[in-house]
Amino acid sequence: MSKKICSNLRKHLKMLLVQKDIITISKERLWDIRLKIKTCGRDASRSDNDRFPYEPTPYSVLMRLADSGYITKRSVLLDYGCGKGRVGFFLSHMTGCACIGIEVDEGFYRAAKRNKEKAISKSRIKLVRKNAKGYEIPSKVNAIYFFNPFSVEILENVMERVRESTFKVPRRILLFFYYPSDEYVSYLMTVKEMTFLDEIDCSDLFEGENRRERILIFEWELYEI
Repeated sequence: MSKKICSNLRKHLKMLLVQKDIITISKERLWDIRLKIKTCGRDASRSDNDRFPYEPTPYSVLMRLADSGYITKRSVLLDYGCGKGRVGFFLSHMTGCACIGIEVDEGFYRAAKRNKEKAISKSRIKLVRKNAKGYEIPSKVNAIYFFNPFSVEILENVMERVRESTFKVPRRILLFFYYPSDEYVSYLMTVKEMTFLDEIDCSDLFEGENRRERILIFEWELYEI
């Protein structure tokens, strides 16, 4: 094969990849438009060692979660590190669930509040500006979502808040972890109250084979004695 042909093939391949990226971005923005919110884009300007960059869960992943049947209109979902609120706005629209979004950063919290003013599912959304470590989990919460919002050290504090909440009001809680790091998984396996329930594979939604493209589902259940 001549060098010219190889060069043309490489250019064509790059063009196809660019076009695919544009289509993906367009789909993300189309969902934002449909939900009447603005959540696209990554922002690492406010991240530090304990709190990770803002990056919304892809809509294709959220659709797979919505289709799984684990979240229903009876669910009250707590979204830690909700950012601009995408998870809550989407899942409340698709499943009819209620959602509480907790965000410590003032800028992202304000962005989420602006989204709530126009969002089509705003009546089922509550936003709270609070540090996750000190947030008392409402007794009505029966599902919790994480997309690596903070360090394992803070996650340990959050698990203690879950423990306190279920001690006061014994109930079953489903915990969803999207794109979990090895460090997260190692820690989760040590929490004695949690049992691994299921895994939603999302690797086929993206290029390459990334084993982190999945949602791990754990069950926290404490019965009243």
